[in-house]
Amino acid sequence: MRGIGKSFPGARVLTGVDLDVAPGEVHALVGENGAGKSTLMKILAGVHAPDEGTVEIDGRAVTFGHPLDAQRAGVAIIYQEFTLLPERTVAENVFLGREPVRRGLVDRGAMDATTARLLASLGEDSFGPRDLVRRLSVAQQQVVEIVKALSVDARIVVMDEPTAALAEHEVELLYGLVRRLRDRGIAVLYISHRLREIFELADRVTVLKDGARVTTAPTAELTTTELVRLMVGRDLADYFPPRASRPPGDVLLSVRGGGNDRLDGIDLELRAGEIVGLAGLQGSGRTELVKALFGAEPFTRGEMTPRRPRSVREGIAAGFGLVTEDRKSEGLVLHQSVRDNALLVARTRRGRPKGAVLELLERVRLTPPRPQQEVRYLSGGNQQKVVLAKWLTIAPKVLLFDEPTRGVDVGAKAAIHELVRELAEEGLAVLMISSELPELIGMSDRVLVLRDGRIAGHLPADSSEEAVMHLAAGS
Repeated sequence: MRGIGKSFPGARVLTGVDLDVAPGEVHALVGENGAGKSTLMKILAGVHAPDEGTVEIDGRAVTFGHPLDAQRAGVAIIYQEFTLLPERTVAENVFLGREPVRRGLVDRGAMDATTARLLASLGEDSFGPRDLVRRLSVAQQQVVEIVKALSVDARIVVMDEPTAALAEHEVELLYGLVRRLRDRGIAVLYISHRLREIFELADRVTVLKDGARVTTAPTAELTTTELVRLMVGRDLADYFPPRASRPPGDVLLSVRGGGNDRLDGIDLELRAGEIVGLAGLQGSGRTELVKALFGAEPFTRGEMTPRRPRSVREGIAAGFGLVTEDRKSEGLVLHQSVRDNALLVARTRRGRPKGAVLELLERVRLTPPRPQQEVRYLSGGNQQKVVLAKWLTIAPKVLLFDEPTRGVDVGAKAAIHELVRELAEEGLAVLMISSELPELIGMSDRVLVLRDGRIAGHLPADSSEEAVMHLAAGS
C-alpha cells in the first residue's frame, strides 16, 4: 500500500500511509485507537476505497470495488467482532454465500469434507464441520474464522484484535495458529493493543499515529518502552497509578454464602477506597459474580449487605454500577449521541444527574468531548469512557468493572487506570475483572481468585502472576 489517504465527512483519517507485507511474515500494525489502523485494513479488504494512493499485490495495482473483489485477490479479514451465524453449522458458515452446488442442490458433503480437511490442517480436532457455531467457545469460533479465510485460498490474512475475547490460556492456542499460517507462506497483518503479543509473534511492526505512519521496524530492534513512545508520543514511565497511601474505609458491600446455579459459597467484602481484582480462567464465574452483585443474574441464596438486589433496577437503586465486558451490545446505544448515552442510567431515576454532562465527559478524558456525536463513530477507548460517564451521572457507591480496558489502546488504558484510582480515592469501592494479569496485579489493592464458581483464594497486592494462575487452575 503506497500513499494511502482517506477522509470521512469532517475528519481526515489517513494521510500518505505506506505499508507492505511479505509471504510468511507476521507484520504487526499498532497505534492508539483512532490512529487509522482499522480504516487502512478496510481499504485493503475492499470495504472502503482510498481517496489517494495505490494498493498492489505481487507488484500489480489492484482496485477493489467490493469486499468480494478483495477476497478473490486473496485478502481475508478477521474482524474483532466475529461474523458468524450461530444457528448454522461450522461448514455452512465457512461456505456462506459461495456454497458448492451439485445437480442444482447445495453439496453438503463437499462442504463438510473441505471444512474437515482445513480443520485438520490447523490441528483442530475438538469440533467438526457439522457442529453448530453457537455451541463453540470463543476460541473455537476464532478457528472457524481462520478456516473461512483458508477456504478462499487467502494469501493475506488480516487479524483485528484476535485475542480480545480470549482467555489467557486460549491465547497460546491462537499463537500456534498464527505461526502455522506464517509457516505456510501466508502473510499475516496483525492488529493488537497487547504489546506482549507483538513481541512474541511479529517479525516487523508498523506504527500509526493520527492517521500517518510513524515508522516500520523489525520487532527485534524495538523495546516495549520505545514502542509505547512511538504510539502515544510520550513516555509511560509507569503503566499503573500508585496505590492508595491510606487504608480502606467502611465496608460498602458484604456477601456471605452467596450462590445461584453458577456460583456457590461466595464470601467477600468491598471497602470504600479500595480496588479489588477478580481473577479466574474462562468459565470460572467472574462475569456471573459481578452480574449477581448487580442484580442482573441475582443470587438466590446467601446474605448480602446492602440487601441482595433481585433486578438491575434494584442494583442501581442500591448504588451499584456495572461496566460490562461487551460495551457495544450491553453498555451503549450506538446510534445515539454521546450525551444520550451518558444519560441512559440517570434517566431511569428521579432527580437530576450528579453533575453537568460536559463536565463528566471532560472528567473521563473523552477526546474531544463532543456531546452530540454518535457513539458508533468513537474509538473503542472513547466508547469505554462514555460508559464510565454513564455511571458517574448517578454517583454510585460501588463500581463493578468487567474487562474495563479490553480492545483499548495504551494511552486510553492509562487514562482509564488513572480515573479508576481517582474514584477509589474519592471513596468508591471497585471490583475489577481483567484477563490481563499484569493489569490486574498492577491496579489492585488485593486480588480474589475464582475457580469453578467458588472463591479459590485471596492474594495481597504485588502477588506474582504465577501465584494467581496456580489458584485459578487449581494446581
